[in-house]
Amino acid sequence: MNTIVTKFGGTSMADAEKFRKVAEIIKADERRKYVVVSAPGKRFKGDFKITDMFYLCYEKAEAGENIDALFSEITCRYNEIAEELDLPISLTYELERIKNAMYNMTGRDYAASRGEYLNAMILARYLGYDFIDAREAVFFNNDGTFNAEYTNDVMSARLKKHERAVIPGFYGAMPNGTIRTFSRGGSDITGSIVARAANAELYENWTDVSGFLMADPRIVDDPKVIETITYRELRELSYMGATVLHEDAIFPVQIAGIPINIRNTDRPQDRGTMIVADSTEYDTKNVITGIAGKKGFTAINIAKDMMNSEVGFGRKVLGVLEKRGISFEHLPSGIDTMSVIVKSSELAGRLEYILNGICQEAAPDSINAEDGIALIAVVGRAMVKSKGTAAKVFKAIAEADVNVKMIDQGSDELNIIIGIEESDFEKAVRAIYKEFVN
Repeated sequence: MNTIVTKFGGTSMADAEKFRKVAEIIKADERRKYVVVSAPGKRFKGDFKITDMFYLCYEKAEAGENIDALFSEITCRYNEIAEELDLPISLTYELERIKNAMYNMTGRDYAASRGEYLNAMILARYLGYDFIDAREAVFFNNDGTFNAEYTNDVMSARLKKHERAVIPGFYGAMPNGTIRTFSRGGSDITGSIVARAANAELYENWTDVSGFLMADPRIVDDPKVIETITYRELRELSYMGATVLHEDAIFPVQIAGIPINIRNTDRPQDRGTMIVADSTEYDTKNVITGIAGKKGFTAINIAKDMMNSEVGFGRKVLGVLEKRGISFEHLPSGIDTMSVIVKSSELAGRLEYILNGICQEAAPDSINAEDGIALIAVVGRAMVKSKGTAAKVFKAIAEADVNVKMIDQGSDELNIIIGIEESDFEKAVRAIYKEFVN
């Protein structure tokens, strides 16, 4: 029988009622053999996420403060879930062990990971599935980077011993056995890791929306759901701020060619979004797949006569950033000009130092920095086959009275990226969406 790996996010695992919905979804298809879960999320507006509570507990313990009252709230949350599910399970030992570990400074990552750990234990008991601790099957290198191949070997071997299992997301182990977490949202990555190790036919990522949206619903009213998107398109949109799926979750399944299906726990009848390796299908009416963007960039603008004929000029400029451990986002250029787009946060407190370094190394005629830049990516695999896409983008921008400060397009014509003032960001996104989506 083929295998489906399912991952359920924090909103899908927030309380006992959500657990019941999750169990119904899993049992509706016998191929759903391996389940990855997040820690309990918010149950209602103003509620707290369990992971945030664990972080706060650790910070208080680290500061020498008493955490008993705060930890009691966490304990009540888990006990409430177990009791409402009528589970003959006691979490007292595990919870006491976790609290003592916090007082003994076992690490911030350890504290953060316990939300997933406890949730997975409860769901495994509720489903009658085995429990696999991610600490024993997900591994990091000494430098903190993910050890993909060793993890795949070990996880594959572990899964073969369990016909059905629940695995906590978000964390793994360092070579010395200490807990290491992925960045926030990292349970998506764990799900992808398990899908690859299980050689699954599909990786289902269940959340609180019915798929990947064409634009941010906080900016565009009721944006359309993307029916099919490729790994490369998703990578572009995720990097530029689209947040349904952690951007690093693509890589493990991409290696194995496993599709991802974004689904809604509260609306399991909805098809959701299919994320695939490649596709020739696209909406001929819209052309673009999605729009995403984010604020917080600075443009370092450099000008020098005959720049194009000076061998190594670009290397000198980028070398200054490299020596300071700063990466650039985009590099639009002309014959005698170039701009380096950098995250403003990376330049904080170091901008003058960087500008002086470029002056010393490259001797430009002029150099200045312009902050308050926002980037918008218009992404679509159909753009390469459709004439006039760029013209429509700039028409929409112009009619919205927005000034374009930067234009960049990849050689594969998968996306068009524009830089604008942050104050025009929302207006520009809405204008582009309206231009393309009927």
